[in-house]
Amino acid sequence: MAKKSAKIRRRDFLKTIPAAIAGIAGFPTIVRASALGKSGAVAPSNRIVMAGIGFGMMGIPNMQAFLEKDEVQCATYHDFRELYARKDLDAVSIAVPDHWHAILSIAAARAGFDVYGEKPLTHSLAEGRALCDAMKRYGRVWQTGSWQRSVANFHQACELVRNGRIGKILRVEVGLPEGHHDFAGTFGEWDIESPPPELDYDFWVGPSPYNPYCKARVHMNWRWNMDFGGGQLMDWIGHHLDIAHWGLGFDYTGPVEIQGQGVFLTTGIYNSALRYWVEAKYADGTPIILAGGYPEIQGGTKWIGEYGWIWVDRGAFETQPANLVNEVIGPNEIRLYKSRDHYRNFLDCVKSRALTITPCEVAHRSASVGHLGVIAIETGRKIRWDPATETISDDPEATRLLSRSYRKPWQLPE
Repeated sequence: MAKKSAKIRRRDFLKTIPAAIAGIAGFPTIVRASALGKSGAVAPSNRIVMAGIGFGMMGIPNMQAFLEKDEVQCATYHDFRELYARKDLDAVSIAVPDHWHAILSIAAARAGFDVYGEKPLTHSLAEGRALCDAMKRYGRVWQTGSWQRSVANFHQACELVRNGRIGKILRVEVGLPEGHHDFAGTFGEWDIESPPPELDYDFWVGPSPYNPYCKARVHMNWRWNMDFGGGQLMDWIGHHLDIAHWGLGFDYTGPVEIQGQGVFLTTGIYNSALRYWVEAKYADGTPIILAGGYPEIQGGTKWIGEYGWIWVDRGAFETQPANLVNEVIGPNEIRLYKSRDHYRNFLDCVKSRALTITPCEVAHRSASVGHLGVIAIETGRKIRWDPATETISDDPEATRLLSRSYRKPWQLPE
């Protein structure tokens, strides 16, 4: 967290955002908008006062997208609790390491703020249920950073699947990235040293077990350590598996069985899987394969049906038969929620109080598949899951892995 508070102009703030990665793990920033529309002033009743927490990989583009809606003023804070004490906030955008997602988000909801939160929803499955319950209890609007739902080719692919263009779905393949990408240029810098003066490292570690500071542990590469993130599997589960669920109509359910295996490093501080293969089976018999590092599973989401297949990825959309890509969904067919601007969708729902295109419960169900896959890999056993009660059958060890303990004094807000 940043150690100083300051007031800066929007233009200057945008110029300095990229440099902030090097010195600041994440800090709350007030966005006081004169208007969040494209241009012109709006009535005070339509204004939204927003804050951003976290300015690393996703915090930067998220807040740039919100800031570009109109002029703002900015002020930085060291401690999110100081920010949450403000009475003039409407919403927050949270883009911090996974281990902070639940605490920050539930505290925001309790303080009365709507939330745009990054995927994966939470660091554990139990946290996800607690967060969804809190959003409902406090009546807050939630949008997850699973922005692929607001992109035309993903939307079209899911509508084709939902309307039976390839018949009964026999199998779904979800290809995710493999390995540990060096996002921060710090691979191999394992030497324990004092954190830089601008970083409150103890606060950054927060509720997770304390690991001594080294450059390779923080700033974007934190995701390869399971105390802070969940590897490529959890980093991408909220994208391509989320799309798989959308196309299948599984937004509010989950698998009944899941098993998996992974390949790991034997040295260094990173303990998330380099390669992984996870098989999930749903109540209607539909199998989903989640894989990273296996060339036979194409990146993106592929539904394989009785009469062909549909595959979609970022910037790509293919079908068999090929002419399916030109199919038009009729007025009396299933039409899925449509958005073409993920951020605007959130702001519109803050005003209308409607569900966003990726609300909390939907994001939780997508992330749950990844959490269960991680548990299956760790235990080496098939997990039998009840998606209605969100419980594991006859496996106390696996059940314990549904939640994480917190380092004192941190705990989930009620």
